[in-house]
Amino acid sequence: MRDFPTPKKQLEYLRKGAEKIVQEEEFLKKLERSRKTGEPLTVKVGFDPSAPDIHLGHTVVLRKMKHFQDMGHRVVFLIGDFTGLIGDPSGRSKTRPVLTREEVQQNAETYKKQAFKILDPEKTTVVFNSSWLGGLGSEGFIRLAAQFTVARMLERDDFLMRYKAGQPIGIHEFLYPLAQAYDSVVLRCDVELGGTDQTFNLLVARDIMREHGLEPQVVMTLPLLEGTDGVEKMSKTLDNFIGIEEPPKEIFGKVMSISDDLMWKYYTLLTDVSAQTIDDMRARCAAGKLNPRDAKAGLAKMLIVYYHGEAAAREAEEEFQRVFSKREVPEEIETRSVPPFKETVLLSKFLAEAGLARSNSEARRLMHQGAVELNGARVDDVGFLLGPDSPREMLLKVGKRRFLKVLVEEKKKAPKKPPSSPS
Repeated sequence: MRDFPTPKKQLEYLRKGAEKIVQEEEFLKKLERSRKTGEPLTVKVGFDPSAPDIHLGHTVVLRKMKHFQDMGHRVVFLIGDFTGLIGDPSGRSKTRPVLTREEVQQNAETYKKQAFKILDPEKTTVVFNSSWLGGLGSEGFIRLAAQFTVARMLERDDFLMRYKAGQPIGIHEFLYPLAQAYDSVVLRCDVELGGTDQTFNLLVARDIMREHGLEPQVVMTLPLLEGTDGVEKMSKTLDNFIGIEEPPKEIFGKVMSISDDLMWKYYTLLTDVSAQTIDDMRARCAAGKLNPRDAKAGLAKMLIVYYHGEAAAREAEEEFQRVFSKREVPEEIETRSVPPFKETVLLSKFLAEAGLARSNSEARRLMHQGAVELNGARVDDVGFLLGPDSPREMLLKVGKRRFLKVLVEEKKKAPKKPPSSPS
């Protein structure tokens, strides 16, 4: 550790992009002790594999883990295969559905593979919390539950709101922050990272560690990243996400669709560009010396380089320019064959069934907005019908990036009846 920057320099480097550090004075003391003894800090982040894919929102904390690795500290990538069976209640207005063990294990394997696109696998300790929580037993959980009160649990905003609204709260949901806290006890964590929505869970661990006679962990929270809609937290459920394993052309298009203001937060939380450079680019855009579109294209390329490589980034940019700047059709379009139309069907319903819209109502809204084209012609009439007289080959475009080529199969002719044999 002596070859790494001074504790104050480390603190300055690690603080970048963080929302809050509890407590910063404790953190500095831990860094000073680490440098003096040569023992790295143990830095933990827990991931509940509730979905199989990692999106850019997840990478905010993964990148901060990498920053700790850069400073020589020990990073623990904790897969909550046990707590995942409970389901994290953070930010939930209702009880989260419980996953099966098979679903959790499958998602965990995918998480590991994707996380190592960011983390150094040789400097990362991967653990599964079922290895100690599974053996804690009923007596162990009762003793753990005795170390916290219901009143303290109800200090948590989402629990309190649900309680006041008369919405059900499962007893198992109270166990989640306690189980997460026990992870920190077992691992003897110095620091735990998480999004701002995890603040309550992370702070519970400080109390539980004291109950076990341990020095409490420092808590570092990181901002939640808004999705492509610029409003809600990035989420697959809300379909406002950018997955790191999505095709590069899709990533490029999605990044280009975010607002100019949100672009700067993406630069800050998702790239290694310095704060000074980001401020300079922002000032140049405000002064008209840099086109925000060019800054956004630079961001898109940078993100694709991180997860897919430079060649993929170049190809994605060229495709974007060809399709959206020159308004051409992509080289690769999904093609789908459909049976002949026996009767008329609303185009909005067809779009929803084809997966080009999440629902009939969304399809109608997109048509109202002029975001739907059929064979190059805009269709804004929500009563537009497809039927037996529709073209046999149709190119549908929804929004800026969704294309589908529809091939209507030919009607099968009824087989001719053989001539009746003479009697």
